[in-house]
Amino acid sequence: MTDICSLTLAVAAEALRKKEISAVEATRACLDRITRTEPAISALLCVDAENALARAVELDKQGPVADMPLFGIPVTVKDAICTKGLVTTAASRILEDFTPVFDAFVVEKLRAAGAVILAKNNMDEFAMGSTTENSAFQITRNPWNTGKVPGGSSGGSAASVVAGQCFASLGSDTGGSIRQPASLCGCVGLKPTYGRVSRYGLIAYGSSLDQIGPLTRSVADCARVFGVIAGHDRRDATSDPRPVEDCAAALASGQSSQSLKGARLGLPREFFGGGAAAEVRSACEAALRVAESLGAELVEVSLPHTDAAIATYYVIAMAEASSNLARFDGVRYGRRAAEPRNLEELYVRSRTEGFGTEVKRRIMLGSYVLSAGYYDAYYRKAAQVRRLIRDEYLTALERCDVLCAPVSPETAWDIGAHNADPLRMYLMDAYTLSLNLAGLPGLALPVGKGAESGMPVGMQLIGRAFDEAKLFALGHALERALPGIGSPALA
Repeated sequence: MTDICSLTLAVAAEALRKKEISAVEATRACLDRITRTEPAISALLCVDAENALARAVELDKQGPVADMPLFGIPVTVKDAICTKGLVTTAASRILEDFTPVFDAFVVEKLRAAGAVILAKNNMDEFAMGSTTENSAFQITRNPWNTGKVPGGSSGGSAASVVAGQCFASLGSDTGGSIRQPASLCGCVGLKPTYGRVSRYGLIAYGSSLDQIGPLTRSVADCARVFGVIAGHDRRDATSDPRPVEDCAAALASGQSSQSLKGARLGLPREFFGGGAAAEVRSACEAALRVAESLGAELVEVSLPHTDAAIATYYVIAMAEASSNLARFDGVRYGRRAAEPRNLEELYVRSRTEGFGTEVKRRIMLGSYVLSAGYYDAYYRKAAQVRRLIRDEYLTALERCDVLCAPVSPETAWDIGAHNADPLRMYLMDAYTLSLNLAGLPGLALPVGKGAESGMPVGMQLIGRAFDEAKLFALGHALERALPGIGSPALA
């Protein structure tokens, strides 16, 4: 095999199982790809080459094991997810020297499944952003066009997968931070049902919204990684105990009975209105026509409170962020300002020096909506609207198998294009964040390229709680029916 990095995870895993390639060969191939592509895209904050190769050598000595579905597979991990002995910064100066003494639950699961962890991915600081321009350390660039953003906050994870630096990556999704970069970079990304994947070891942004999930180059690969990281964890009080279906095995064996024929696909009219760019609507509508030609039924549904979702999300997310980030004060966690004159100056200078502009903005807004006199007017009201939004999703899903919608109103835009207008940037999450409020799963997959921009367009499938299996089955069927978008020249 001349180009190991171009393989899908499933094909690479089979080659490793048959010993057609070794874990060391796969790891070295990815490290070589990182060396070639990283100067152009800056997807990684830390590369752990020595330990990755040592792990690969250990795996090759052991040999393939049936209960290791990721045996020898090189992966990367978003830098908000704790990795024992490997620096974890959340792309913030306030944590630039933090090295965890434990692995996050999902990292434990990756290691147990035989994965080789290569590197930590760049991200928007504390996952607050939609472009990966808010990192304290570097700006990540889109592999299809390095003058454009990769999306965020898991932009480093998406760019790494698409550039062939790894076979899969883990990101986190608080308001679309897996699905949106997957869409802008042209890969597959899953935001699981809230509680399906443990948040233990994830540096929190909005605790009732955050969810870890995989980014891969195919739906089948996404199902395989999801099967590894999902499951109950007693250390996370929100972790759900119900068993996880083996979605990857069902897809591989053809046992998944769900196909596009007879599937009822709900189209929320609020997502297909005038908010999306013409090239985004066109690519999504073309994919839906393909689904319809294969026997799917398109059903128009409505989510009336969609217009309120952005305000609701940002009230709740920023309130939770202000609470979660209070611990980074220079005393308990985070960098400490040098030679403060008193305790107040220690707090003020440590946080002023450690946090970036966007993080400070969200902390201040969150503190405001939680303050005396404003809690009922803002936070309580947002919590009530959140319940309405969830109920509307559940009602719509009673009429169909899944909902279909664009992921982003635009294809990837130029770096720096929206930086002077935070409100415009927040609107880029208009099609994703309501799903986090509802706690439901969403699978983003590429459905074409924009006719004008030539950049990837993603569509998301939205399902009932804990029904990721249906998303994978329908997403896999649609993926096979579409022509694909190829790979960027950089990869």
